[in-house]
Amino acid sequence: MPGNVLRWPNPAQAVPERLRQLVAFALLHKLPVALWRLPNATAPQLCLSFSAEAALTGLPPALEATAPAGFTFFPFRDSDHNPALFLPADVLFDAARPNELRVQEAAAGAPDILPQLREYLASSQNTAASSPILPWAVSPQPAPHAATQEEYTALVERGVRAIEKGKVQKVVSSRAARWPLPADFDALAAFTALQERYPRAFVSLVSAPGAGTWLGATPEVLVELTADGRFCTMALAGTQPLPPDHQPQHAIWRQKEIEEQALVARYIVSCFKQLRLREYEETGPRTVVAGELLHLRTDFSVNLRAVPFPTLATDMLRLLHPTSAVGGMPRQAALEFLQKHEGYDRAYYSGFLGPVNLPAPGVTQLFVNLRCFQVRPQEAILYAGTGLTADSDPAKEWQETELKLTTAGAILT
Repeated sequence: MPGNVLRWPNPAQAVPERLRQLVAFALLHKLPVALWRLPNATAPQLCLSFSAEAALTGLPPALEATAPAGFTFFPFRDSDHNPALFLPADVLFDAARPNELRVQEAAAGAPDILPQLREYLASSQNTAASSPILPWAVSPQPAPHAATQEEYTALVERGVRAIEKGKVQKVVSSRAARWPLPADFDALAAFTALQERYPRAFVSLVSAPGAGTWLGATPEVLVELTADGRFCTMALAGTQPLPPDHQPQHAIWRQKEIEEQALVARYIVSCFKQLRLREYEETGPRTVVAGELLHLRTDFSVNLRAVPFPTLATDMLRLLHPTSAVGGMPRQAALEFLQKHEGYDRAYYSGFLGPVNLPAPGVTQLFVNLRCFQVRPQEAILYAGTGLTADSDPAKEWQETELKLTTAGAILT
């Protein structure tokens, strides 16, 4: 991305200290900040915006190579309660190049904020950066209701009845759980722990006024544009635990999970058809590992150098979200069912997030915000869902949510 490159004022400073310093500056100035580590990568990256107001978009991002670079954080449903965010990359830090800061000096707010940032980074007295207690953004919305097992059982039973009556083919029910934070909880340390525990996941920490603070380690790609000119997406559904010493290729899938995953894959194909695109590659389904869980996954790819379709990623993003893997099918009927019966606000859970046109124009990786939790002053709000079909068993669906809660929740115990 274009911009001026600044040298880090203290070359001896370790990368975790640099990240903490940048995050502390953003939080102290009530600016939005995002920290992430891509799947199978080792170096985290950070995006900081000079203006909280500039991050409020209300719209999904444009993904063309000519669109702005930044980090998007989009809710399950766009609303005044959960604003759609796009954090312009006014400051970009990549731990792979730890001595560099890429800065947009012409960005909104830069004349006021940039001199303060330079001074802050050069100072050895910024004690806020060395403290584990940072002023993380807190959502202004009340904490959501946490469903009991009886309440979730009733929701699953309603979903199965709706499927049997032909109102929906599939619905993805979910619930929130409220866990106390450890007394010494440090969100940046938790981000590091998630990186170490889930090397194949997209690990993120986002803190922004109006949205609050969210941590997660998601396995699911929503939309990807690669440096070699490919568009990619995936159908990820079906869940079972990964037993110790068990190989993924030995997994046996029930008809319920096979059907659930096939519905998601068929929905992606239907989106291609809506755009009159036939030149795509489909691979799978295959069994993949995500933390302590196994899923079924089908990958889809389009060679954009052979198929000139410059707006494909943007068009597919707007057709896909929310995907049938997090809402259901038909989409509108399933979303109306959830609005009526789910009983809480998902906020940014099962929305999407990720870097856009970073680290270079034409490179974008967006992920479905699963296996995540919201950080509040004394507790974490965790989220988990299950795809329902006519064969769903309420007790097994509850147990599946319990398994999914432990993915991100493992670092809270």
